[in-house]
Amino acid sequence: MNILLVLTSHDQLGNTGKKTGFWLEEFAAPYYVFKDSGATLTLASPKGGQPPLDPKSDEPEARTEATERFRNDPDAQAALANTVPLASVKADDYDAVFYPGGHGPLWDLSEDQDSIALLEAFYAMGKPTALVCHAPGVLAKVKTADGEPLVKGKQVTGFTNTEEEAVQLTDVVPFLVEDMLKANGGLYSKGADWAPYVLTEGNLITGQNPASSEPAAKAVLEQLSR
Repeated sequence: MNILLVLTSHDQLGNTGKKTGFWLEEFAAPYYVFKDSGATLTLASPKGGQPPLDPKSDEPEARTEATERFRNDPDAQAALANTVPLASVKADDYDAVFYPGGHGPLWDLSEDQDSIALLEAFYAMGKPTALVCHAPGVLAKVKTADGEPLVKGKQVTGFTNTEEEAVQLTDVVPFLVEDMLKANGGLYSKGADWAPYVLTEGNLITGQNPASSEPAAKAVLEQLSR
């Protein structure tokens, strides 16, 4: 079982002068769900190498069992430091793909042609295609074989407008995930802010926020076990 995790290479939080990147829990939780199931993992990012970590996701209040495990896992740290360039991976070589969030993907992966083509390929092949928190924003320009937005008419979720307001970045991000999913025709729904909420429609799996990372990863495994 080969699973691809795709992370952002973008580290600038708009024009605030602050850093962003991927959210640690959204990487660590699925990483260990997959690793503990015996999966072989490949980590990729647009630029390859070490993806930028959102510093806020490593603050004490954001830490979880999975992030602490990662902090004490030199093998996982080495894997993260050596992501392969996204342009070098092909959907044919993997059974599923998982996109962790963090604000970074809204800037790079949402526009990245390799990412767009990869997601279109995974989806068309019927392979589990999972994105959590801000990562569903990466679907902005992803289309189905007939040229329609991939999310059109599908049950989807992602970081809510109220969650974005809570972190005071509504006016900083290039677009709001909830608004984009609705504008592209997605049947958007959400749970309570910050509570786990995952939707599965066919092989498309979306999670609302960091707490949704682990259940979204488990949903991938559930599909792969069928």
